[in-house]
Amino acid sequence: MEYNKENMKQGKDLFKFSPLYTDLYQLAMGQAYFLDGTADQPAVFDYFFRTIPFGGGYVIFAGLEPLLQALDNLHFSDEDLNYLQALDFRQDFLDYLSKFRFTADIFSMKEGEVVFPLEPVMRVEGKLFEAQLVETLLLNLINYQSLVATKASRMRLAAGQRVLCDFGLRRAPAQGGILASRSAIIGGFNSTSNVEAARMFDLEPAGTMAHSLIESHGDELQAFIKFVEANPQRAILLVDTYDTLRSGLPNAIKAARELEKRGLKLQGIRLDSGDLAYLSKKARQMLDAAGLKEVKIVASNLLDELVIRSLIEQEAPIDIFGVGTRLVTGAPDAALDGVYKLAVFKGQPRMKLSDNVTKTTLPGRKQVARFSDEEGCFVADAIHLAEEDLPPEMFHPFEPEKFLSLSRYRDEELLSKVMEKGQKLTVENKVERIAAYSRERLSHLPPEHKRFEYPHIYKVGLSPKLLARRNSLIRRYRQNFEES
Repeated sequence: MEYNKENMKQGKDLFKFSPLYTDLYQLAMGQAYFLDGTADQPAVFDYFFRTIPFGGGYVIFAGLEPLLQALDNLHFSDEDLNYLQALDFRQDFLDYLSKFRFTADIFSMKEGEVVFPLEPVMRVEGKLFEAQLVETLLLNLINYQSLVATKASRMRLAAGQRVLCDFGLRRAPAQGGILASRSAIIGGFNSTSNVEAARMFDLEPAGTMAHSLIESHGDELQAFIKFVEANPQRAILLVDTYDTLRSGLPNAIKAARELEKRGLKLQGIRLDSGDLAYLSKKARQMLDAAGLKEVKIVASNLLDELVIRSLIEQEAPIDIFGVGTRLVTGAPDAALDGVYKLAVFKGQPRMKLSDNVTKTTLPGRKQVARFSDEEGCFVADAIHLAEEDLPPEMFHPFEPEKFLSLSRYRDEELLSKVMEKGQKLTVENKVERIAAYSRERLSHLPPEHKRFEYPHIYKVGLSPKLLARRNSLIRRYRQNFEES
């Protein structure tokens, strides 16, 4: 992997975005900000999400490093400006854009962190226009990667110590496949079939073969032998092209014996169709009877955490799971509902009201404190104003009669500065170390929050001061409605 370590800069090209990688309304609002003189006024935005996908109990935060790299060199090119001119944006606004550089501060939780609804995962502090402009880019990168990392984490819980390999590139959204592979590793996968992602992020590449190789030879046995001769370090044979038990496995066993004569060794067989529990048991019996007890069984074909769990409960002797479509698409949930909302403008708290109380946002510049018990298990997260001391208690966001005393728990603050005046500060960018951090943090989450069905809801609350500020603003806004 030395090549990757010396050439990680190659991966940075993936994270070079034009500021036009946004929604039109961001630029339309930017022109309005510019004309009314507010574009350079200070603002604070929060990134958070409202619901956990997959009916789960937690989310794995992923995508921080790609986002910071994208923001590090964000500017409008001449081509960008010419295009906006053709869209009838004002020349004085275009002149303003020509000098644009991202100069904001960003506070964030660590990539790989276990996170929960409503709490600010990231906080952007800068000029109103620049903080507004990056909304779409931020949501695009963070929502998708966090979705995939969370899905991967659930599969890791189901698979236990068995090997998980990302097979999802062909079903991923275009170049999103690169980020999906990165996120899969953060979530707990061991390797990826995506060669470009492996190169960029110094991951373990892995793969087998396709049916076309066997079909092109005509003779299944000879196809197996030729493949292993050409790829002795990747000697895994796909055995379901014609008939798994009557053709594929017998020929794989014959190939293994022939290869042994040539000093080569069969490493595994792959099942890609049929009843994987039944076929894996039969395959294991046939391989063991042939003296091939060291040969691994790989399984693929529309796997997810529920299928993997079922296979293991059926005692299917599968050593490696190759997961594709349902990993990179986040099935059955296609997106994480992360949002990006204004919390402070010109030093004054701001919030959005809604008839749906769960969509009412939290005003002010905020921090998140995590509380753990004596055994190190996570108990609760308290959202509090950044300028206040850690709260002695927290209140339910929507049912304030419910509260939790925090004084007996150990605490840690989760948001720290990762970008200062548009310059990326030192953060962990080695994917395997981010994955290790995520595993360690998830180990502190009690098992009842990790259930696939009806997980226990993790407690996220508001400090008394934040709750009071929110309620005060609500009263003020409603008073304005009544007076108008």
